[in-house]
Amino acid sequence: MSTLVTPPAHNNPFGKSPPPVDTAVAATGESIRSHLVTALLYTVASVVALGIIYPLVIAGIGTLLFPHQAGGSLVERDGKVVGSAIIGQLFTKPGYFQGRPSAAGKNGYDPTATGGTNLAPTSKKLIDATKATLAALKKANPDAPGRPPMDLVTSSGSGIDPDISPDGAYYQAPRVAKARAIPLERVRALIDAHIQQRTLGVLGEPRVNVLELNTALDAATKP
Repeated sequence: MSTLVTPPAHNNPFGKSPPPVDTAVAATGESIRSHLVTALLYTVASVVALGIIYPLVIAGIGTLLFPHQAGGSLVERDGKVVGSAIIGQLFTKPGYFQGRPSAAGKNGYDPTATGGTNLAPTSKKLIDATKATLAALKKANPDAPGRPPMDLVTSSGSGIDPDISPDGAYYQAPRVAKARAIPLERVRALIDAHIQQRTLGVLGEPRVNVLELNTALDAATKP
């Protein structure tokens, strides 16, 4: 039969004897259970508030105030969705403006596998690919003035950049005008009308949305 041992009171600086060992163990167990219950309640409350309620509220506000953007910024032509204004896509016909090169996915422009080349500036693979892109651009745009703008040569970080620089659009204008048999001035006027300035006047650079420009081009002329 065991006997609880209680230290003498004179060893306690407060003049009181500590509780028996069994009582202390029970109190510790109760404290742990209390903390676990509190942690569980906080976890459940956080998941419900931040994982369910908050996203639904933000989605509702976004849909109410910005329905076009919340719906994916879809672009339509003749009543049919032809793409999204925020996701770049591949255009190969000479009568269309082309976007930046893409390294997203196996064949590029894959919104489910976004990313850049991740190649170093000294990479032979990158250098060879850049030379090949330059040669292809010059071949496809024999009437373009000067060297191709850098954004038509290098891929974006995401691989699905929907925009090109105004210079990138003007560089391709002679090819597009020739393919569609329309005056160059008309094509340049369309480019001018689709240049988007810096956001809030300071963020980013002037740009042209490729899909929106091509859609306007189709509406104005035959491809």
